[in-house]
Amino acid sequence: MATQNRPLVYGGGSKGIMGVVSGSVLEHGGKVTGVIPSAMLAAGGEGQAGGELNSTLHVKLNEAGREEVETIVVHSMHERKVEMARRAGGFIGLPGGYGTFEEVFEAITWTQLGIHSKPVVLVNVLGFFDPLRALVRGAIKGGFIRPQSERLVIFVDGPADHSEHEDFDWGSATLAEFDRWEAVDEGIFKWTKVDEVTKGADRLDLS
Repeated sequence: MATQNRPLVYGGGSKGIMGVVSGSVLEHGGKVTGVIPSAMLAAGGEGQAGGELNSTLHVKLNEAGREEVETIVVHSMHERKVEMARRAGGFIGLPGGYGTFEEVFEAITWTQLGIHSKPVVLVNVLGFFDPLRALVRGAIKGGFIRPQSERLVIFVDGPADHSEHEDFDWGSATLAEFDRWEAVDEGIFKWTKVDEVTKGADRLDLS
């Protein structure tokens, strides 16, 4: 991402895979924006914001080696996802746990509902996401997902021989799939901003 001048927007943590990825982008001169809920700061997990949180704050976390991360502090986990989705051109999922699964499926669902039209690419290292792909195909077979909607998520599988996965260039392969993705008209709803009659609420128009 850094060498291709692509900014990274991510969940703001410095541990685990997200810490490794964000650290590598920084190390190679890339731009990194992290989005975290205020509760994480209050718990001391990602630094100190200071002051009362009345709106989205932009802070620089004083964490050794990560001073160049632009960190945006929001009120809630939902607002965190909305802020990341608003800033990102698409979504790349790496192996993870419940939070990863939830966020991946929400991003896919937002495309299906027509809230946005952005690629969701899963990095399938050592076949980690194979059960998820089987789950989607099982839902298609059972009639719960339309067959054409399988293309809403892209799997980057790497070499068939898993012994080659450690040395495979996952970054280039993932970004290539990201760029190949074509917007699909899957939206079942048309979401619009409401006019004066509804006084600022959201309106949902069936299309």
